[in-house]
Amino acid sequence: MTGGQERQTVALGTAPGRWLVVVTVLASGMAFLDATAVQVALPAIGRELDASLSGLQWTVTAYTLTLASLILLGGSLGDRYGRRRVFVIGVCWFAAASLICGVAQNTGQLVAARALQGVGGALLTPGSLALIQSSFRREDRARAIGLWSSLAGIAGLIGPFLGGILVDAVSWRLVFLINVPFAVVVVAVAGRHVPESRDPAHRGRFDYPGAVLSALTLGGVTYALIGAGTDPARPDVVAAAVIGVAAGVAFVVRERRARDPMLPPRLFRDRQFTGANLATLFVYGALGGGMLFLVLQLQTVLGYDATAAGSALLPSILIITVLSPRAGALAQRIGPRVPMTIGPLIAAAGTLWLSGVDGGAPYIVEVLPGSLLQGLGMATTVAPLTATVLGAAPDALAGLASGVNNAVARAAQLLAVAALPVAVGLSGNDYTDPAAFTSGFRMALMVCAALFTAGGLISWFTIRNDVLTA
Repeated sequence: MTGGQERQTVALGTAPGRWLVVVTVLASGMAFLDATAVQVALPAIGRELDASLSGLQWTVTAYTLTLASLILLGGSLGDRYGRRRVFVIGVCWFAAASLICGVAQNTGQLVAARALQGVGGALLTPGSLALIQSSFRREDRARAIGLWSSLAGIAGLIGPFLGGILVDAVSWRLVFLINVPFAVVVVAVAGRHVPESRDPAHRGRFDYPGAVLSALTLGGVTYALIGAGTDPARPDVVAAAVIGVAAGVAFVVRERRARDPMLPPRLFRDRQFTGANLATLFVYGALGGGMLFLVLQLQTVLGYDATAAGSALLPSILIITVLSPRAGALAQRIGPRVPMTIGPLIAAAGTLWLSGVDGGAPYIVEVLPGSLLQGLGMATTVAPLTATVLGAAPDALAGLASGVNNAVARAAQLLAVAALPVAVGLSGNDYTDPAAFTSGFRMALMVCAALFTAGGLISWFTIRNDVLTA
């Protein structure tokens, strides 16, 4: 043990290990199901609430914004006050915010509720991986993370399909309300079966200025990117950009000088930790941006209903679910460098294939091959990438390391969703115009393919094969 943590490590095949996997999978699955189901619900939300493209962007980014802004806070609070405690609080918060989302009467209310939902996600998401990293034996961690990726991916697997059925048969509101029963089960099991752990080395006041500055950075930049789609010279857009950049600079200065910083700069002195997070930035930016455009393309241009659009995504998520544990075990044997390089390149090939989706060929020719390639690429990448990030950090900082990686992933998706429509010239109600949207869709997916490729190249040049055993 390191860092004086108050726990004994457990083996993956034991009863405590199985309960730990169940709880972390259920909680993460709740968030994954919500994220994937919301994607296919966007057109229905737009119709019922009369939302513009900007409104739909904010429906996605309000959640991602607070999640990315506060996830470092969630990881640090878990290390300091107890990972299980903060995890359970996050699950309860997420469920309450989901209930508010489900009864929202206009776009403003929905966006505000989604922002609250992100706060809960920021508390529960790093807790899931931190509980695995801090509780399992070192030799079981990569396999446990692969198992977590696979089983939590089942929620992603059923998310688009279930979300589509709920939207078409009842209402998009059930996409959010379905989270509540999941949360009840997670809280009941966690309180009884999950061990508590923390890092007693944390002392003194918490770094609240750092948390505020990180939130201002992401909030300002995101607001500016989305606002630039309608009028980049608007005073509020310019002000948001200035505030975001200034806050980012101040955050770096603050973390270098703080006695007990929220984000210790020493973490980034490790080349593996920095390289894996850079790869995360590019890979998850490509994934988040590409998913948004693909779902809208399927419904707007190809005429899919929500159920069909959700079903179209199943092959990719099925492959991720089935192969992630094997990828984790493979990385444990041969090292993560090759899987983390090849995986994003395969995903890039799938994304390039999907850039041609325009309804000119059957699904099995036009969509399925690209979806399968994307799924294979992500299945090869996710577990080794996550294990590398956590393996490069001290066990005492497991919650913070998980929080950093999740923050990078969510920030990447946040910025991609905000920036890509602007970059390809889409705004207003362009998402309802098939001709206008198809042109932007093709360019956006080509950008995403380039981002995947960059993620693979970064992994090749920065990742060592011994990071999971050192």
